Amino acid sequence: MIDTVMFDLDGTLLPVDTDKMIMDYFKAISKKISAHFEPSFFQNALFTASMDMINNLDPDKTNEEAFFDTFLKIVKYPKEKLMTIFNDFYENDYKNLGLGVCKNEYAKMSVELLKEKGYDIVLATNPIFPDIAIKERLRWAGLDHTYFSFITSYERMHYCKPYIEYYKEIIYKLNKDPQNCIMIGNDVDEDIVSSSIGFKTFLVDEFMINRSSKDISTIDRGNYKDMYEYIKRLPVVR
Repeated sequence: MIDTVMFDLDGTLLPVDTDKMIMDYFKAISKKISAHFEPSFFQNALFTASMDMINNLDPDKTNEEAFFDTFLKIVKYPKEKLMTIFNDFYENDYKNLGLGVCKNEYAKMSVELLKEKGYDIVLATNPIFPDIAIKERLRWAGLDHTYFSFITSYERMHYCKPYIEYYKEIIYKLNKDPQNCIMIGNDVDEDIVSSSIGFKTFLVDEFMINRSSKDISTIDRGNYKDMYEYIKRLPVVR
């Protein structure tokens, strides 16, 4: 029986163009740190370290550790000083990136309805950001982090999407049965891949990403209202 629903964040609960959001993030953090690094050098270092983090498959290395292993080698700058700047950015400047975001009420209603029905709700966002940044983006979506029993941040996880190890790690950490889980997301490669280990899936197609042009004809999918109606049809679990 389905008892757990996992949501992607960007392009799913948070109605944004993910690529644009990432570009805006790169520009904003580069501006923040421009007194210490030339912007293009910093952006290249950030991109290279992020890609190494995404492709890291070392089970003994968190995503945060994988990122800084590469990033510090490139920038040659003390981590403690970098963390002071990064933390200040996420606590202050980062909020400005959400000013133009319009939350979707069906997304919020979907989470609230699942909570009422007794489902365990997991925020299965790609863990390339720290916890503080993910919780801030949840606020942009009109959601409180307490709705979720677990949030995949770069401090907690050892794998990233689209690797199936990411979903296996969630299952292991939370002691879940994939057959009892639904993954809801907007990215065919990153979210619907969870079906390969037994998840049921729902594809939100308003901000759909299908870089590999996969056949989606057999996948449950629809817009935000359709997602809400899909959740309405789920039975109460308690």
